[in-house]
Amino acid sequence: MPRPPSGTALHVVQIAYHVADVAEAARRMAAEMGAGPFFLAEHIPLESCVYRGQPVTFDHSSAYGQMGNVMVELFRQHNEGPSAVRDMFASGEEGLHHVACFVDDLAAATRHYEESGLALAQAASTAVGVDFNFVDARPKLGHMIELYEPSPILTGLYDMVREEAKNWDGRDPLRTLGG
Repeated sequence: MPRPPSGTALHVVQIAYHVADVAEAARRMAAEMGAGPFFLAEHIPLESCVYRGQPVTFDHSSAYGQMGNVMVELFRQHNEGPSAVRDMFASGEEGLHHVACFVDDLAAATRHYEESGLALAQAASTAVGVDFNFVDARPKLGHMIELYEPSPILTGLYDMVREEAKNWDGRDPLRTLGG
């Protein structure tokens, strides 16, 4: 991997798996790996999504949990349209999809990786204003890299998941985000 330029340092904060069933995968990950608890967000609303230069619909659900010092995201794309997910997995297939990284400057980090030969696969913005990009690092790493800037909404989610995991006793492994 090319080193990011000054001002675009990567900070890996999450590992994400595409799964066939988010709720079942969260329960399995909790039981078998001790990760959790997981917080489920279904059909996450997006303001915009562009896949390899073309506007697309990206309907997905995610569950966020903690495993040691890293957040784990278990997610599923519901629709069959083109995406950075469908580049790797058909519906029902499972596996490591991306690692997520905080960057100081999303545009600069994305541009750096594009100039290094790693294409921007997908750029999206959530309804609450979190922008994220999937950089196609499969030629170098075998998976995507998700880039986003830390924001109060995003760091608040990370902090909440980490805090809930500190004294978690293994019960109630799947919860509704915001519920």
